[in-house]
Amino acid sequence: MNIDFDKMDGLVPAVIQDAETKNVLMLGFMNKEAYEQTRDTGKVTFFSRTKQRLWTKGETSGNFLHVVSIQNDCDNDSLLIKVHPEGPVCHTGTDTCWGEENKANPLMFLSELQDFIEKRHAEMPEGSYTTSLFKDGINRMAQKVGEEALEAVIEAVNGTDERLIYEGSDMIYHLIVLLTSKGLRIEQMAAELQERHRPGWKIH
Repeated sequence: MNIDFDKMDGLVPAVIQDAETKNVLMLGFMNKEAYEQTRDTGKVTFFSRTKQRLWTKGETSGNFLHVVSIQNDCDNDSLLIKVHPEGPVCHTGTDTCWGEENKANPLMFLSELQDFIEKRHAEMPEGSYTTSLFKDGINRMAQKVGEEALEAVIEAVNGTDERLIYEGSDMIYHLIVLLTSKGLRIEQMAAELQERHRPGWKIH
């Protein structure tokens, strides 16, 4: 990786992002030695401008930042480092250095779920319910979406909120299976809804 350490007197900014939640956790600075140590150990190491030495995040607290990936920007003078944090990131005890909670938006899991379902579709492991749906074919998958939608409607009218969430989740799962069988993604549906939200959108 070609990193330009000369623009800022031997340092480059390093943005630290949670690889799972996508939240920005902190900003630090690295010199060449800090970068190499980060790369070699898999734990984020910065150059402390106040102490004028290398310091590995978590060396005293135990709250290490475990490296998932390192990316250089288009000008080769700043880094984006995706990590799995071990405990709070800020020295004040908060999840991030901006005092924010480092929680994932549950909606992001829908993409992960479809990734998993696509893996099932590719591998078709025996004993998997998802595999059985793919084997049963498009008509059965579409039927299951309809059945689960009806059950969600029944719970909405005569059931409980808890059961509505349960049956609605079943409906979404089976819908994603159906989409996968057609080579489509749940993100395409989100994009369609986003387009409908734009001013001037007209029904097709």
